[in-house]
Amino acid sequence: MNTFKVEGNIVDILKRNIFFGEIEVDNGKIKSIHRHSEAKENTHFILPGFIDSHVHIESSMLIPSEFARLAVVHGTVSTISDPHEIANVCGIEGVEFMIENGKTVPFKFNFGAPSCVPATVFETAGAELNHDDVESLLKRPEIKYLSEMMNFPGVIYKDDEVLKKISTAHRLGKPVDGHAPGLRGDALQQYIHAGISTDHECFTAEEALDKLQRGMKILIREGSAAKNFDALIDLLNDWPKMIMFCSDDKHPDSLVENHINALCARAVAKGIDIFHVLRAACINPVHHYKLDVGQLGIDDYADFIIIEDLKDFKVKQTYIDGVLVAQNGRMVGDWITHIEAEESVNHFKCSLKKETDFAYLYSDQQEIPLIEALEGQLITKKLSFLPKVITGNAVSDVERDILKIVVVNRYLDAPVAVSFVKNFGLKKGAIASSVAHDSHNIIAVGVNDESICEAVNLVIKETGGVVALGNGKEEVLPLPVAGLMSTQNGYEIAERYTSIDNFAKELGSTLVAPFMTLSFMALLVIPHLKLSDKGLFDGDEFRLI
Repeated sequence: MNTFKVEGNIVDILKRNIFFGEIEVDNGKIKSIHRHSEAKENTHFILPGFIDSHVHIESSMLIPSEFARLAVVHGTVSTISDPHEIANVCGIEGVEFMIENGKTVPFKFNFGAPSCVPATVFETAGAELNHDDVESLLKRPEIKYLSEMMNFPGVIYKDDEVLKKISTAHRLGKPVDGHAPGLRGDALQQYIHAGISTDHECFTAEEALDKLQRGMKILIREGSAAKNFDALIDLLNDWPKMIMFCSDDKHPDSLVENHINALCARAVAKGIDIFHVLRAACINPVHHYKLDVGQLGIDDYADFIIIEDLKDFKVKQTYIDGVLVAQNGRMVGDWITHIEAEESVNHFKCSLKKETDFAYLYSDQQEIPLIEALEGQLITKKLSFLPKVITGNAVSDVERDILKIVVVNRYLDAPVAVSFVKNFGLKKGAIASSVAHDSHNIIAVGVNDESICEAVNLVIKETGGVVALGNGKEEVLPLPVAGLMSTQNGYEIAERYTSIDNFAKELGSTLVAPFMTLSFMALLVIPHLKLSDKGLFDGDEFRLI
């Protein structure tokens, strides 16, 4: 590997110092750092690469190698990646697919062992990982941690299987990620006492502060659907060693635009101390997860970026292990990353549906539950209403923006789960997707049963994908890898996703990210009311209604 030197304003985050100097790289590592003078004006800055401290690569609809191509142009050199989504579909085989595909490109993926597959017993997943499966994953060097422990009731009430997974991670010296939206007080203390060290689900500063004060590290999340940055960022000034940045779920069009670099720019614009910002973005994840990612020190891996300034964080160059992988908004090098569809993994066994499968029989004249989707949040509200009824079938009521929502079991033929949702805004047609956290059954919402049925069947015919139809038009984005990811070029998929997203909005959707929001309407571990393939689920009482 070649030896080279770069010079500029070098940012020493931990010593809170910026100086003009030169870095010498040899054999993928930093050989020397020489200080020449005080920081110079009108000169670029050199700092460690950015790290996304919690992301589901699958949500980008891209395989890991394609995700990396898009991420490096924004200065991201590494991710803490939870393969929970593909594990729910394909089990260990899916996790292995992610690891092996990630190895094909110069990017530092750090995968976790999924802790909750399936996420709950109230839904049908495509696989199950018991504690023996989790232990086998945790013993692999590529697996750095136990992924988000969503089953917080299992932790609090000392479920044996849950505790075995946590204790195995501790025994192997690997941290345990948390997932505890709204958990406070004594219940939170029990959760933390079990050895769970992070949480990325805080949606108020008060909740995050409670967790910080009890010793839990907080990940500030800003993804395509869940956006908690504004609510939490002011905590960074007082808790710089305890906070990290993450995206959690980021769709391809969003990843083309920006990544962790955008959170740095927003934080600086809000007056947050620059060194605190960079510590959260570049340093804290390395320390917490014990990553093999350089921090811009002598003998560190040469994982660093060159940016124009410490305001907009526009990335000029990205280096990983001393290799230039991105320059001026473009990937450098010939990364052959896409795979043939037949090389992928999947699990899809349901038959085509009939319009009558989506009927909601109703005759008792009483209010029924209604899910209210919330912009920028994974949580929903739990409402009730009197439905519009036609010949004994409760139907979508476009005028009130109350639409039928369905979940179809994709792993076997079973009755369709049907309910109603508010705030999607569709005026015509339907949208559907095989991306439906966490079990990834088929989820759809639409203005009538005919459109819903047609959209669902298009997903089934593709064995996975996202669909929008209406006004005599249809758009389909196939996702042959586990019904979650494409095998094709990331930039092309981003364009196609932008097109289908815009089409959903042409059909009337008022949501910023209608498909992302749709995917979380089946996420039972986030309150308050959700829909699984087995029926409507009360997240507060943790039971099917």
